[in-house]
Amino acid sequence: MHVIIAENYEDGARKAADIIEKIVRDNPACTLGLATGSSPVGMYQELARRCREEGLDFSRVHSVNLDEYVGLEGTHDQSYRYFMNTNLFDHINIDKNNTYVAKGTGDVAENLKEFNAVLDRTDIDIQVLGVGPDGHLGFNEPGDTLYDGAHEETLEDSTIEANKRFFASKEDVPTHALTMGMGNIMRAKKLLMIISGNKQAAATKLLVEDKIDPHCPCTFMRMHRDATVVIEKKLADEIGYKG
Repeated sequence: MHVIIAENYEDGARKAADIIEKIVRDNPACTLGLATGSSPVGMYQELARRCREEGLDFSRVHSVNLDEYVGLEGTHDQSYRYFMNTNLFDHINIDKNNTYVAKGTGDVAENLKEFNAVLDRTDIDIQVLGVGPDGHLGFNEPGDTLYDGAHEETLEDSTIEANKRFFASKEDVPTHALTMGMGNIMRAKKLLMIISGNKQAAATKLLVEDKIDPHCPCTFMRMHRDATVVIEKKLADEIGYKG
């Protein structure tokens, strides 16, 4: 696992965008695995700028997203389809028909069947990841057992608490989500995790230590053959990571 220490959030966004840009330029028909949350927003903004100003071409790119809340329509302003449209897809020349975010409404079993079918036929060139304060990846929550394939996850109270700032109240936060499994994530050719802020300090400290713990799913990144983590210097200093 390769760790990049960025000077600040903006520097980390540029460094992460460099990695994505190289993949897109080397393989214009690549498939990007994408994530939501505050950590990758700066990278998405930088990629949009490069598309607009430097000719970075997404016209043949496909994408698939990590997860989606159960119960939210794609038009809901807290759905992950809406997030991807407003933070990236609306600002680059990607064909939205080539982008996939699991359905949050309708029959959950059918939505999962479709999600797994998409993942089964898709080779993800790079999977973008964030990490929750408890170390969850996507919505793979800590526990004794982790899932290989896409599944419905009951969200831990700590996850709901962390996400309530995006909703009118904690009671409005969905309690379930559809998410890629750990196997889906680990089968991507490359992994790129972006960590910003200090709420993830405990999980980040476990991540950079030499152990794998299902109670901190992000540590499974250490098992991947080509994984990169971008962290800010202030976080590296806080957890005592020297590189």
